Amino acid sequence: MRAIVIDAGVGNLGNLKRAVESLGAEGKITHDPAEVASSRVLLLPGVGAFRPPRETLRGALEEAIDHALEQGAWLLGICIGFQLLFDESEEFGLTDGLGLLSGRVEPLPTGVELPHMGWNRLHSLSPHPLLDGIAEGSFVYFVHSFAPAGVPLEGTLAACTHGRTFPAICGRERVLGTQFHPEKSGSIGLRLLRNYLEMANGTAAGN
Repeated sequence: MRAIVIDAGVGNLGNLKRAVESLGAEGKITHDPAEVASSRVLLLPGVGAFRPPRETLRGALEEAIDHALEQGAWLLGICIGFQLLFDESEEFGLTDGLGLLSGRVEPLPTGVELPHMGWNRLHSLSPHPLLDGIAEGSFVYFVHSFAPAGVPLEGTLAACTHGRTFPAICGRERVLGTQFHPEKSGSIGLRLLRNYLEMANGTAAGN
């Protein structure tokens, strides 16, 4: 299986590539729209602010992601890549997102340490193949100051609390995402990535 890591100009691309390769997949980092459009397993990572990677994706790369999804691809957004999946973000002014998941990215409240950086617990886990083998209360690694809000309950697969409760894992059909960094989250993060690859591979194999 080849997993395409979309290069939107930000993110720990090498770490994510090595993580998927440790699970037996072939990882490739690219910003080539043709490669993205023809892929069946996509990962969209990101760190920093929302707007720069959003502008990088605008146009040919966004069209390639849409085309791949129309052809049956799977997409996993991570951190800022996760936030990009939503309708819009309030960071540094209102900016449209990819509109693949319903919700708006809003700041975490003042009065707590920002950015929310380090290990925190997942809670309110939903039964979903992406979370197979991941227990309530598992610790994962976050780095962010904004998080989704207004996400439909059925689209929230797990939550976390820092100042407010926010969706930590979301999904709708073949579009999934995590606010935390699975590639930095030890065995729990690797289990989630393995689950994602197995879900995508099962679909590709027609199972």
